[in-house]
Amino acid sequence: MYESIVRTVVPVIVGVLLAQAARIGLDLPEGAMTEIVTVVVTATYYAVARLVEEHVSPLVGRLMLSAGLTRGRPVYGP
Repeated sequence: MYESIVRTVVPVIVGVLLAQAARIGLDLPEGAMTEIVTVVVTATYYAVARLVEEHVSPLVGRLMLSAGLTRGRPVYGP
């Protein structure tokens, strides 16, 4: 359970930080636009990290998804 929580929260945190960084210097309306940018950046980051994990380097992908806080992949049972 811990692994799945970490692997969900870390990409969201990275997405929020990257979206805020992208906002600096841009004249974006508040509210909905910020949320849209956050979701898009988060989804993109997660997709890239999963592709890296599956096709390039499992270690790098795990670091991108969990910031080194967990070594395992989430295991889902019935």
